[in-house]
Amino acid sequence: MSESLKVEFHCHTHYSKDSLTSPAELLQACRRKGIDRVVVTDHNEIEGGLRSQELDPERVIVGEEIMTTRGELLAAYVKELVPRGLDPLETIARLRQQGAFISVSHPFDLRRPGSWRLDDLMEIAPLVDAIEVFNARCFSNAPNLQAEAFAIRHHLPGTVGSDAHSPIEVGMATQILPLFDDPQSLGKALWQGQRQVRLAGAWVHFYSAFARLRRRPDISMDK
Repeated sequence: MSESLKVEFHCHTHYSKDSLTSPAELLQACRRKGIDRVVVTDHNEIEGGLRSQELDPERVIVGEEIMTTRGELLAAYVKELVPRGLDPLETIARLRQQGAFISVSHPFDLRRPGSWRLDDLMEIAPLVDAIEVFNARCFSNAPNLQAEAFAIRHHLPGTVGSDAHSPIEVGMATQILPLFDDPQSLGKALWQGQRQVRLAGAWVHFYSAFARLRRRPDISMDK
C-alpha cells in the first residue's frame, strides 16, 4: 500500500460556468494521470463535487471556490454550499461550522477578479488554513512567488493546483502528500509535501472563454 497520495487540489467541472468538463471526464483524467485525490472546487457550487464523489468516493473530496466580497476562497471537505457574495469573515465562519479546510485562491493574480488586496488578505490570514502558492493558470510565476512569500511570512502551508477547467489541464500542479483523511491531517500533510508544478500557458483562458460561449441553460448533464 502506498504511503503517499498525489493530490489535485483545485479543478472544475461543467458546474462551473467556464468549464465543459463532466465529472466523468474529470475522473477519467485523474485516473489516467495517477491522481489519488482530487478536490473538486467549482465556482460557488458543490454539485459537481457531489456528483464526482458518487462516481468515485475514495478519490474525490468535495470542495468549492467561493467568491466573497473581497476575493476568492478555496475550500475542501465542504458539506454544505456556501453562497457567493458574502463578507470574507462570514464565509470563513460558515466553512468553519462544517469543518472545512480553507485555502485562498491565487491571491496575488491581479488579472483575475478573485485576487485579494493586501490589507484584506492580512485580515483573514490568521483565520485560514493555507494559501494557494502555485496556480497553473497564472500568466507568469510572479503572483505565485508573491503568494509563497506571504505564506512563509504568516507561517501557513501552501496548496498548489492546476485550476483545471479542461481535462488536459488536470495534473499540471499537484502535491505528493503523506496519507491524510480529513481536514486536520491534510493540514499536517501539507507541511511535508512535495510539489510537481508547471504553468499551463495563456491558451487555457481561451478554453474558458469558449466554454462560457458554449454554455447551455441546463448544466445538469454529467454523462
